[in-house]
Amino acid sequence: MSVTFPQIVDLLVKSDLIKLTFFLLIGAIIVNGATDAANAIAGVVSTRTLKPSHAIILASLFNFLGVVVMSLVNHRVVDTIMNMVDFSGNNHFALIALCAGMIAVVIWATVAWMFGIPTSESHALIAGVTGAAVALQNGFKGINGGVWIRVISGLFVSTALGFILGYLLLKIMHFIFRRIKRKWAVRILKNLEIAGSSFMAFMHGAQDGQKFIGILMIAIMLGMGVDTSVGAEVPLLIMLLCSVLMAIGTGIGGKKIIKAVGMEMVKTNDIQAVASDFASATSLLISSTFGLPVSTTHTKTTALLGAGIATNRRGVKWSKAAEIIYAWVLTFPGCGLLGFFMAKLFLSVAGG
Repeated sequence: MSVTFPQIVDLLVKSDLIKLTFFLLIGAIIVNGATDAANAIAGVVSTRTLKPSHAIILASLFNFLGVVVMSLVNHRVVDTIMNMVDFSGNNHFALIALCAGMIAVVIWATVAWMFGIPTSESHALIAGVTGAAVALQNGFKGINGGVWIRVISGLFVSTALGFILGYLLLKIMHFIFRRIKRKWAVRILKNLEIAGSSFMAFMHGAQDGQKFIGILMIAIMLGMGVDTSVGAEVPLLIMLLCSVLMAIGTGIGGKKIIKAVGMEMVKTNDIQAVASDFASATSLLISSTFGLPVSTTHTKTTALLGAGIATNRRGVKWSKAAEIIYAWVLTFPGCGLLGFFMAKLFLSVAGG
């Protein structure tokens, strides 16, 4: 199904629910850019390769490019998000439930940002929207089991792959650089850090941008009275809007998250920063190719852990790593229940 930008504008003019959904998505995308900016630039900032302001500009640019380029080349992540849950039935109530789920996501992500916890907004998005769909359908029939299992499997596989690649790349780089003079090694690594951060920022935009585009397209199709399972072509202007919003969020920055990931969990050096950036970005690229909406936060953090262990296990602050893992574990049930109860509350007020 083809959706044009004028049709979307017409929906915004006519429907207050669509306006609210757009407003919530704008907030969620900006918060995502602010919190997950650290995934791309934690290493390059903590090693002082780039100043925070310069790193944020770099991440903003490549986040923007990632959303647009990947959406034009491969939008399978959008398709997965759209088919993950069932918002069929009364479209008015479905939009109310979707709004409630997005409110849950924004609340969860904002609280995590305030406390400097690098929780996964991908997990929050999946959990919050799933909880809302379950509330709407009064049971687990609101979940497309096959697609949801693929999503969960992808989240675990991507984190494991990030860890393994981070460990292996660090070992390979130690082998390559062992005979290179320190002066030249440092210069090469600094350039690789910038390239790795750019690659990571690009893949963050590609992954997380498509997740929000998927939710946005669900809202648009519900507003048009169309079954979301039929799928739809994403208008270019929607891609551009999402990429601009994410770049704005990235510009706001995430200094607390940078500190938690790049300075407190592992005291990152140049070679660890390069290995973790390329490992996590490669894992995200593989996941995107297969249409798996995975966590950029998880992937980068486990890649950094792998690189840290490959260097020196004692250099990893396991208490900080455990704190981050606890936040991850709590996100699915916590944000899922929040989305469920918010949807039930909104639906009861609306008479659904």
